[in-house]
Amino acid sequence: MTATTLTVRLARKSAETEHICRLELEPLPGQSLPTFTPGAHLDLHLAPGLVRPYSLVNAPEEGGVYRLGVLLDPASRGGSRAVHALQAGQALSISAPVNHFELAPQAGHHLLLGGGIGITPLLSMAQHLAQQGQSFSLHYSARSPEQAAFMPRLAEPDLQPHVHTHFDSGAPDQQLDLAALLAAPQPSTHLYVCGPKGYMDAVLGAARRAGWPEAQLHSEVFQATVERLADDAEFEVEIASTGLVVTVPPELSIAQALEQAGVRLMTSCEQGVCGTCLTRVLAGQPDHRDSYLSEEEQAANDQFLPCCSRSRSARLVLDL
Repeated sequence: MTATTLTVRLARKSAETEHICRLELEPLPGQSLPTFTPGAHLDLHLAPGLVRPYSLVNAPEEGGVYRLGVLLDPASRGGSRAVHALQAGQALSISAPVNHFELAPQAGHHLLLGGGIGITPLLSMAQHLAQQGQSFSLHYSARSPEQAAFMPRLAEPDLQPHVHTHFDSGAPDQQLDLAALLAAPQPSTHLYVCGPKGYMDAVLGAARRAGWPEAQLHSEVFQATVERLADDAEFEVEIASTGLVVTVPPELSIAQALEQAGVRLMTSCEQGVCGTCLTRVLAGQPDHRDSYLSEEEQAANDQFLPCCSRSRSARLVLDL
């Protein structure tokens, strides 16, 4: 699998908070940046084998620049540490933006809920919706004002009337009351949520208990825990184009086993979140462990994410 990459320049890097940096990427002289839609992300190619997805923060209408906000994760596997070590003026290789978190065009009102660094795609959405004069509200939850990103932008006149902030360190009357906020789902309202897993589980759980239809719920996961089970067994994958059969032991992912056999997949998050390594399955039954495919897509068993998923059958035949 291949992906188009382009070279950009890190024009500016600044501290958004103590642990979040803001990057502004600009095209090289004589070049232009591909357009994108609100909620899109791009991959930063930080080192050989180190590719990470980050959401675009700015509105699509603001051409000529890509803005990112990146949290330095204490449990970083190398990606966020590498981003925070970047210096202004560097050339970077990136993917063209892709979007798996689109605004619903049929929505009459957009309810945006962001937790922590999950504000990044929602800020892009909010700016776009404000420019288009569409109905929306944004609820942003963070531990404290000091740890909240992009607060000056959220306070500007075009966004401020739509924004509600909720801080763990604040008074009880400003805490996010999910049950009250989501109590009366409307047919024309769509909900969008992004943030840490616990936050997203709480939002989506409250929405489902309140009777929100799945078609009106939209989410994007930044991080997921790759499931490892005590009874994970060895199995085989076959490359359809060559007939090569690779054994996948319990301690390796399919992507890792293939790479050791000389078959390189394009991967990014390596957690089943971004969809970069999505691969067609021609035979066999995958054991889906991703956060990317819907339940219906997983049930079809004709595609899967080899960075995290395994096999329920003795062999999977892959369209590679």
